[in-house]
Amino acid sequence: MTSAVAIITASAARAMIIALGMAAENAQRKHLGQSMSYTEDDFLLVIDREGISHNAVMNYLNNSF
Repeated sequence: MTSAVAIITASAARAMIIALGMAAENAQRKHLGQSMSYTEDDFLLVIDREGISHNAVMNYLNNSF
């Protein structure tokens, strides 16, 4: 179980780093008067790509015993 939590935590940290970069890019473009690079759907895709949606995490934890 401990390794499963570590893997999930690492995936969440990776997703946060990616999302913060995306948010920074959007802020930069807003400051320049340009359209946003990333939409809500793009941010939601990060969660899916990193495998940290609620169902994915629950399945991973349930299968790690």
